[in-house]
Amino acid sequence: MRSPGVHLREITDDNRDAVRALRVRRDQKQFVASVSKSLKKAAKTPEANPWYRALYRGDEPVGFVMLSWRPPAGPFKGRHFLWRLLIDKRYQRRGIGREALTQIAALVRADGATELLTSYEPGDGEPWPFYQKFGFEPTGEIDDGEIVLRLTFPAR
Repeated sequence: MRSPGVHLREITDDNRDAVRALRVRRDQKQFVASVSKSLKKAAKTPEANPWYRALYRGDEPVGFVMLSWRPPAGPFKGRHFLWRLLIDKRYQRRGIGREALTQIAALVRADGATELLTSYEPGDGEPWPFYQKFGFEPTGEIDDGEIVLRLTFPAR
C-alpha cells in the first residue's frame, strides 16, 4: 500500500508544537536550523518576506519548509529563495524531500518565477547531492559562506 502523499499545511497553534519537535540527524544539524530557530528568524526578518509551511504525510508532520518569497530588497530581491528544507530524521530517504521540493517548485513557477534559488554550507554530509539530483546548479555566487544554487524552470 502506497503511503499518503506529502502536502503543505499552515502552521497554527494546533500543530506548532508538533512541527517544532521535528529534528534532523545529529550529523545534519550544522546544515539545517531547527524549526524553532527558523520561525524566530522569520519573525525577526519580515523584510525577507518569509513564507513557511509544515510538511505532512497524511496526518503526520514530517518536515518544514521556508522560503523568502520575492523579498522587496536584499541580495535576493524579487526572487524566490528556499531558505529551509527540513525532513525529520525518522522520515528521511523516503522521497518526502523530493516530493515537497516538487510542490514548492510548482508553486514558485505558478507565481511567475523563472527560477528557484537555495544555498548550502559545504561540508561532510552536505545536501548538495540531493539538490544536484533534483536539477539545481551552482550560480557561482557565495552568500554568507554558502554556495548559492539555482533551479531554472523551462520556458512555458
